Amino acid sequence: MNKLVYLASQSPRRRQLLAQIGVEHELLLPGDDEDAEALEAVLAGELPEAYCARVTAAKLDAALARHAARDLPLAPILCADTTVAVGTQILGKPEDEADAARMLALMSGRSHRVITAVAVADATRRVAALNVSEVEFAPLSAAQIERYVASREPFGKAGSYAIQSQAAAWIVKIAGSYSGIMGLPLFETAALLEKFGFEF
Repeated sequence: MNKLVYLASQSPRRRQLLAQIGVEHELLLPGDDEDAEALEAVLAGELPEAYCARVTAAKLDAALARHAARDLPLAPILCADTTVAVGTQILGKPEDEADAARMLALMSGRSHRVITAVAVADATRRVAALNVSEVEFAPLSAAQIERYVASREPFGKAGSYAIQSQAAAWIVKIAGSYSGIMGLPLFETAALLEKFGFEF
């Protein structure tokens, strides 16, 4: 039975979520020679769900190559990517304060999707899953948005917010996976890891 996975993600929330379901993990992060951000470029006309699945697959390819190059002990590698979407519009990580405010204003008073793809591979097999949740925001005032952007919380987060932050005060309802919205849907993740000998 497997006891360990390599987590190819810099997200502290994903580490926390894996620990929550008792999965031991070691980080397998990009080296200075890798352009990890380039993997997240959106292709023309790409739909959010397809984008999220493609980026996660690309991250896994890079992590498998990294694992081989570093000659590390064998263990499954887990990658994930989270994308926020309003309709067909992908809301990535904000470039600056104005971009963060734009995204929050776009989501104000309406629903958006939080899409998280998960992929796991070892030397012999590869599996993936996609979780889509709906989140409804209350109407937000310009002052609320300004305060949240000033807190710096939006930066480094798809859609410019985190559900486990003060933005939770604006969430009218969610339909889907709370852990998926955080960045790692635990039901799907556990189901994938069971294929590699993990037990839950």
